[in-house]
Amino acid sequence: MDRPITTLFMLISVDGKISTGSTDELDVDRDFPGIDGLKEGLHQYYEIEQTTDLWSFNTGRVQEKMGVNQKAFPSKTPVSFVLLDNRHLTEHGVHYFCAKSDQFVLITSNKDHPAFHVEADNLHIIFQDSLSLGDAFERLKKEYGCERLTIQSGGTVNGLLLREKLLDFVDIVVAPVLIGGKDTSTLIDGNSLTTSDELSKLGVLQLIECIPLQDSYIRLKYKVVR
Repeated sequence: MDRPITTLFMLISVDGKISTGSTDELDVDRDFPGIDGLKEGLHQYYEIEQTTDLWSFNTGRVQEKMGVNQKAFPSKTPVSFVLLDNRHLTEHGVHYFCAKSDQFVLITSNKDHPAFHVEADNLHIIFQDSLSLGDAFERLKKEYGCERLTIQSGGTVNGLLLREKLLDFVDIVVAPVLIGGKDTSTLIDGNSLTTSDELSKLGVLQLIECIPLQDSYIRLKYKVVR
């Protein structure tokens, strides 16, 4: 394979939501720890997260929501981070990931991105006039040695990865909650299929493992077969 083997790893509700609502003020990482019936088993998701690949893909929008543009610089970790971003990271946010990452790769189509003003030995920028995640992933493997990549981006980008057939495995932890709301992000968002000719873009899955966890949480592992 010319690109990394990818695994979509997410925490979702039973109805497939990856956020607690439709605004950036609502977020599972901030909200679940304060909800009885969810907070008790939430630690299992973060414990599993610590065992995922040493390359992690996310987006600037998600990280802005997590506050990286204001947070104090973290300690170095063994994880290499890949972020897709055009306008959400500030120069502080870029420095934050340089401090945190083994290698930090930014994928952008913004020639004026603040990352171009940052000098760091572990910062690498993949600039594209028009976005092609397939090409970017091939460069991750060829130029930076990324063999396996954990995906933790938002629903829209997850949908793009699905339609471009860039997802190999799905590993989800299901929290025992129903959230609802048509505008609340789900595991896979983006453009809907509109014709039967597009059904080849469906993500058909083969179950690998179903693991009941404590406090009514479940872990589901799938292989993407189409």
